[in-house]
Amino acid sequence: MTSEKVLSFFREILCIPRESGHEEQIIAYLQKFAAERKLECKTDSVGNVLIVKEADKGYEKHPTLVLQSHTDMVCEKNAGVEHDFAKDPIKYVVKDGWMIAEDTTLGADCGIGIATTLALLDDHSFKCGKIEALFTVSEETGMDGARGLTDGFFSGKILINLDSEDEGELFVGCAGGIDTTCMFTYKPVPLAKGRIAAKFSISGCIGGHSGDDIDKGRANAVQQLGRFLYEALPFGYDLCTIDGGNKRNAIAREASAVIAFNEEDEDGIVELFNTVVKEIQGEFEKTDPDITGEAEPVEWKEDVIDAETAECLVTALVCAPHGVLAMSAELKGLVETSSNLASVKMQPGNKIRIGSSQRSAINSSRKFASERFEACFVNAGAEVVHSNEYPGWQPKLDSYILGVTVESYKKLFGVDPVVRAVHAGIECGLFLAKYPDLDMISFGPTLVGVHAPGERLNLPSLDKFVALLEDVIKNA
Repeated sequence: MTSEKVLSFFREILCIPRESGHEEQIIAYLQKFAAERKLECKTDSVGNVLIVKEADKGYEKHPTLVLQSHTDMVCEKNAGVEHDFAKDPIKYVVKDGWMIAEDTTLGADCGIGIATTLALLDDHSFKCGKIEALFTVSEETGMDGARGLTDGFFSGKILINLDSEDEGELFVGCAGGIDTTCMFTYKPVPLAKGRIAAKFSISGCIGGHSGDDIDKGRANAVQQLGRFLYEALPFGYDLCTIDGGNKRNAIAREASAVIAFNEEDEDGIVELFNTVVKEIQGEFEKTDPDITGEAEPVEWKEDVIDAETAECLVTALVCAPHGVLAMSAELKGLVETSSNLASVKMQPGNKIRIGSSQRSAINSSRKFASERFEACFVNAGAEVVHSNEYPGWQPKLDSYILGVTVESYKKLFGVDPVVRAVHAGIECGLFLAKYPDLDMISFGPTLVGVHAPGERLNLPSLDKFVALLEDVIKNA
């Protein structure tokens, strides 16, 4: 197996639509791959696929290894970019050793895991024990595949998760998570006569993964827009519409609102907006340097959101917890608990939906983080629902597969790998709940900007990842 062979499969995957919940085509691709190679393949009721390659002659006594990746991807694009994730191939460039999707997400999370597994299964020259290749669905939106995995779907006792993003680091634990969704119901009110309207937008934020990047000090466009709207409340404006963020596991990069106000207040409101934008730019100068703000007049003749609901919404957006809530006392540099204010969206039926997620390796801390978020919005009059909770994965430092992987890494590259837990959610916690005796590890090549446009794969790190995976499989 070579990196180029992996990239060949990955380029095919880039042409296959696979947004979470719409993975029919990638599932069919995997089934066809197995059929063409006469490999055992089965699909369970939720769409998880298992492809089995029996042990090569002389390797029958090696333990069965489960290689696991997920089939879906986070579909994000920059504003104004024409790209239909339901049919358009992902466009990318290669620059200075990086494979980059400049205007959309690349989907290397976890497409590169899929591609590496397929390259391995397709390599007749690589001899090894039995491989069970597990491809789970809808990891990004609630780990539905891992959650709904059929009992006994695979037989291996050692699982290698290929969904990590930092070459040189071996992951043996992860945070658990929960989604908190808040819903306001507003009364449509006629726009007062004589009022004018303008759209205020904050964009250019880096965004990123709400687990891996939550400690990077980046701006949350939804909360920063709420900051402006809160400071502008004394002007007595009407909130016409608001929109920001997207996926619950991505830090919001863009947000905008249309507000209506008296004509004599226009200069004051625009001046306030420009001041707030300058303050934001100054505060995030080092960590999020390309933030921009735009104010533009718009025509608005429709109803607006009633004043009470608008003020409650704005106040809740400002006070809702976002970012790192606690650092680990045991593992230096590891975020222990966090909250992500992910999105605010207008919905049919006079609804406004706020999406969020909370993470923690400690179950009680995760629960309290979600309660803090809930309290902000319940107090403001919203209905709050918690969903998609999944457990964390507690580190096991005497793990057999960890020992094998550490020795392989030192032998291949002459240095010790970093062994740590990750604040992002990995499906391993759910696997462990169904298969308590599983021995697991997670590693991968270096990915940067996951879950945001500009996502990129480091190609030299892919070479090391492929070499490490092969060596671990041979020596397990």
